[in-house]
Parts: sequence; C-alpha cells; structure tokens
Amino acid sequence: MDYILEPSLIFAYNQSAKDPRDGITLFGPFDHNRLIGMKTIGIIGPEHLRIKMKDYLKKIHSCIINQKDLARPDYPGLQAAFGISINFLNIQEINISSESIENNLNNKDEYQRVHNLSNLYVERLIEYKEKYEMPVDIWFIVIPEAIYRFGRPRSQIPYSANTYNDGIPIKNRFSDESFLFDYMQQRYATLMKAYEYKVNFHNQIKAKILPYSIATQIIRESKITFNNSLIKSQIEYERKSETSKAWNISTALYYKLGGLPWRLKDVRKGVCYLGLVYNKTSPGEESTNACCAAQMFLDDGDGMIFRGNVGPWLNPETKEFHLDKKSAIDIISQALKMYYDRFSQYPSELFIHAKTFFDDIEWSGFTEAIGDNKSKLVGVRISGSTPFKLYRQGNFCVPRGTILQYGRNKAFLWTKGYIPRLQNQIGLETPNPLDIRITHGETDIKIVCRDILSLSKLNYNTCMYGDGLPITLKFANSIGEILTTGKDVKSGILPFRYYI
Repeated sequence: MDYILEPSLIFAYNQSAKDPRDGITLFGPFDHNRLIGMKTIGIIGPEHLRIKMKDYLKKIHSCIINQKDLARPDYPGLQAAFGISINFLNIQEINISSESIENNLNNKDEYQRVHNLSNLYVERLIEYKEKYEMPVDIWFIVIPEAIYRFGRPRSQIPYSANTYNDGIPIKNRFSDESFLFDYMQQRYATLMKAYEYKVNFHNQIKAKILPYSIATQIIRESKITFNNSLIKSQIEYERKSETSKAWNISTALYYKLGGLPWRLKDVRKGVCYLGLVYNKTSPGEESTNACCAAQMFLDDGDGMIFRGNVGPWLNPETKEFHLDKKSAIDIISQALKMYYDRFSQYPSELFIHAKTFFDDIEWSGFTEAIGDNKSKLVGVRISGSTPFKLYRQGNFCVPRGTILQYGRNKAFLWTKGYIPRLQNQIGLETPNPLDIRITHGETDIKIVCRDILSLSKLNYNTCMYGDGLPITLKFANSIGEILTTGKDVKSGILPFRYYI
C-alpha cells in the first residue's frame, strides 16, 4: 500500500495549486497574457433561449457565492478569474424558430427527427462561416430540454395529436429503389441521408461541423435558467450547483477560445501519452468494423485528435479491439510526425493507453513505427471495471491517490476518493480503483500511476479537482462516437477543443 501526493497545477506567473479553482481565483489562468480582453461570441437558438443565454452570461461576469461548501467554492466572475469578457455590444445571433424545432420534434422516426433538428443549427452555422465577415470566437448552441430528451439514442416521442411519421420503413432502407418521377427519387435520397447517421443530437452537431473548425458549446435550457417544470428538489440541487456550473462553463469557454486554463507542474519532459479509441461503425453483434482514433497528449497537457484506419478491429470472441500491423504502424507514425513537427525532435517516451490488451501483431507494428528514433515505447492497459473495493474506518473512503501494487507491473489506483482540501470525497459511493497494468515495455509501475493521476486533472471541459479517468481515456467513447456518427466524418487533425 502506498500513496501518491496530489499532483500540482501551474497557473499565471508560474504559481501552483492543487485545485484549479483555487489557482485561477488566486493567480489567473496559465495563458493569462495570451488570451485577454473582450471576445466576440455567437448565440444560436430560439429567441427566448438566446435572451436567457445572454442573461446568464451577464450573470457569470459577477461573483457567485456558495454557502460555505468547500466542494463548490465561490466563483469570482469571468473577467476577475480568466481576464476575458463577452462583448455584449457585438454578439452575433442566429434565430432557430421554435415552430421548426417543434415540428421536427413531433416526427416519430428518430433518425429523421435528430438529423433534421441538428441540421437546423448546423446549416445556419456553416452559412455564417462561409458568408459573413464578422469572425466569431465561439458559438453557444442553446437547445430546449425537449431536444436533449428526444435527441438521444432510443428516445421515443410520446403520442399526441401532432405526432407524425415521416421516414422510410426499415425494409425499404438501403434498397435499390427506383421511382417514376425525379422529385420522388430526390425525396427518397434526401430521406436516406438521415440513416447514414447515428441517433445522437450532440454527436451529429459536432461531427457535421468538424470540417469547418467551428468551436461550439452546447447549452441546455435547464443549465441557464430554472425551468418551471422542475420539481422543488431539482431546483434546490440546481441552486446548490450554481458555482459549479459557472466554473464549468467559464473554463470550457476559455479553453475553446484557445487558452490553456492550467497545466501540470511536475511533468516529465519529452513524454507523450497516446490514448487509443475504438468505436464500431455500425451497431449489431455481427458487425466487427470499427474506427480507430488516437488522442495524443503532450507533456504540457495540450492534446490533438486524429483518425486512424477503419477495419475489422473487433474480435467477436474476446470482444477486444486490435489493429493489423499496417494500421498500427500508420497511427504511431502519425503521432510521431505530429510531435516532431511541433518540437523538432521525437519524444523520449511514448506511453500508449488502452482499455484492452495489445496483441503481438499490433505491438510489432507499434515498435516498427518507432524505428531508429530511440523513443521508449510502453503499453499500458487501464481498466475501470474492476469490482475490487477497499474499506477503512471512519466517515470517508480511502484517499484519492491511494495505490495498491499487486505485482511488479500491476497496481490498483484510486483516482476517486477522499480529498482533504475539500473535506469530502469524489462520488457518493465507495469508489472502485483503476486496474493499471504495464503490458509491454519497461518502466516503474508507480511512475505510470503517478502520470495517470496527473492526467485525471486535465479535463478542460469542466473545472473540478480531479476526474476518475485519465484524459487519454476520459472521452474515449464520446470522441469515438463523434468520429463514427456519420458515414464519412471528415475531421483531419484538430485540437481537442473542437470535439468536447
């Protein structure tokens, strides 16, 4: 049994703190000299939600006080904390009529419903990008709760007098239909487009605008206003979370504007972390085709995402994903090239994180891609599904950072647990540890665990003390789903901020 001290973060003026909210409040964000002043934003959505969004943005320019809850510290205000402000005199707005949203929400065909709802926003954003000269730093996509509820997989619209079914029956999809009139053929082709996408409003928005490099933040109505439909307990919870929401939205805004809120302090120079992401291109037990993508994180915590090859990577017997040798060479070669282009040298160490084990074929491809550049290659399997628990006497669970080594290259690591700074624990239940195993290469298991604990503090989409998973795996499923949301999502190599 051992304990890893909580990793520290660096903020403005090279000052350090363990909690990002403490560091930003006391010193300001890391990129305080690079990203300052007024920013031009856009808001797209129905008129009443755009008004609420502007009211909320004005609210977070002021201080928000909490009721002495260390887990939810006070929020000092956007300009006081991050050194930026919204130019309220030049907000670009795009109206999405409530009638068009309501009409599409009533479609019982979930593929058509979500495809058309996402296009309401996407087409207008692309049109603005291509036609208007006023640059927008980031777009707030404001959606009613109904889109959130009925824009997700397996969501069903309740029957009403206004519901209708406008789609193609399952038996007629992907068949070689021919029609007597051109307009019927064109309508069939238009409807068929929807079935090329998976049913997920959020992912369709992100996937469809990736080629245009448009930074967006999707905001639900309930996150910026107290909806009358919420019950009393929900309203009380939302009020308690006021500071947390302000911290999260402001941090995500700062990062998506191109700033780095914080970075790791005690980083090992020349180290690169690569998280491999797999996601099936189509549902069904018989399907084995998957897209492989990689999340590359540098020693400063910044990251890039790039897409690998699509192929039959899923083993139906083991339920694990494995690349063939050529694809393994390709994806490591891309990572090395990106690193070299940025630093004019190759990394001294390259850690590959995955949720599954590596087989001999793909590992031989990884090592061949390394070639003669002398980068040290280490494969790490990280599993968060272990049922192992550790209990102790007292009111709280084991501290975050606890490590239990059970082999030379194996250890349990608690990335959730009791945090003395907050006088509380992350999560309500007794946490499960991550099962960390070095499967290839040689290094100290405690160094690997320390790195993973550090990488759990780099989720710039929120502002919290630490996550349960390292950033290399945190968004594995969601990013993989975005890349495979459509039939041919064109992404290129983009910073992480365009996906979250």
